[in-house]
Amino acid sequence: MRIVLGVTGGIAAYKAAALCSALVQRGDDVDVVLTEGAERFVGALTFAALTRKPVLTSLWEAPETIPHIALARAADAIAIVPATANAIAKIALGLADDLLSNIALAARVPLIVAPAMNSAMYEHPATQANLATLRARGVTIVEPGIGFLAERESGVGRLADQEAILAAIDASATRARELAGERVLVTAGPTREAIDPVRFLSNASTGTMGIELAREALARGANVDLVLGPTSVTPPSEARVVRVVSAQEMYDATLARAPGADIAIATAAVADWRPVQTYAHKRKKDEGAEGMSLERTPDILATLGERKNGTFLVGFAAETRDFETFALEKLASKRLDAIAVNDVSGNDSGFGTGPSELVLLWPGGGREELGRAGKGELARRMWDALLRVRAERGTRT
Repeated sequence: MRIVLGVTGGIAAYKAAALCSALVQRGDDVDVVLTEGAERFVGALTFAALTRKPVLTSLWEAPETIPHIALARAADAIAIVPATANAIAKIALGLADDLLSNIALAARVPLIVAPAMNSAMYEHPATQANLATLRARGVTIVEPGIGFLAERESGVGRLADQEAILAAIDASATRARELAGERVLVTAGPTREAIDPVRFLSNASTGTMGIELAREALARGANVDLVLGPTSVTPPSEARVVRVVSAQEMYDATLARAPGADIAIATAAVADWRPVQTYAHKRKKDEGAEGMSLERTPDILATLGERKNGTFLVGFAAETRDFETFALEKLASKRLDAIAVNDVSGNDSGFGTGPSELVLLWPGGGREELGRAGKGELARRMWDALLRVRAERGTRT
């Protein structure tokens, strides 16, 4: 495995040398990147001797090779050990003012961050907010331990044990290969059913959950088709995104891409009804809404269930009452392999970009609470559970 080991300027930088040695001894190919602050604690010569490779410290050492892009693309994982509060803040904000932060911004591989700092800095709301931002993006945070700190005091902020960091690197790299070579189809977002050129029937979905599931599938090595309804949330650039508006457009786009999909996850909040008549011009108030007739939209999930042909099919159910009862009915009637359900009756419902709470159900009485978390974290938990269930049932095509 090829690993970029980024070392930032904290007293725990000396422990990165031992980590580097352990990685090399087990056969990993390690590229070490030191920040300016790290060089004040431990010299580049130490890491060069361990890796038998040049140690990189600057964007300008070999600009003709564009080192941050080359390293980001060549790596299987990037580990920042130790990560100072400043380094964490830069990565969370997308700042790129040195070689390491440029690599982190360019990376499309697992990123592992092991914080180490004084407890006051670690517990500061800004640091905690930055760590939460990184977690939501799929970054693995190796939590610091509690113990004796450089300031001759005890508290949280001590760099995690080497074994925990190695385990996090291995788990992240393994996860990145879980879906290699597989095709994943995700539907996300609402649909809009036109009444006239300016009015439509729709719902509050933003598509965030589906977008995060697509992003996590990409992080695990899948080829992803994302059929996306109207939303302002930016989808991952690596996905093959098909923009749609109406339920009929989503039906056509989804069914065209379903054949050959290994896994299909239908998170889209598709309108169940559409106006029978769409007016060519804006309907005036005095013309009234009396007599507006509605008809059913095509049932995308039911059709996928009828035609799945080996595809592992997952649905979503957003309910306001008896949510597990209704979800189980949907699980059976749509011929699903699993269904994720959430209660959207409260003000902190699952719609929008904020946190949500999901329960995953599958045939035979299987049930797993995924808990309440940001949608990025829920996407990781859901993929972990889905792949485990699929393996147990032997449904991989």
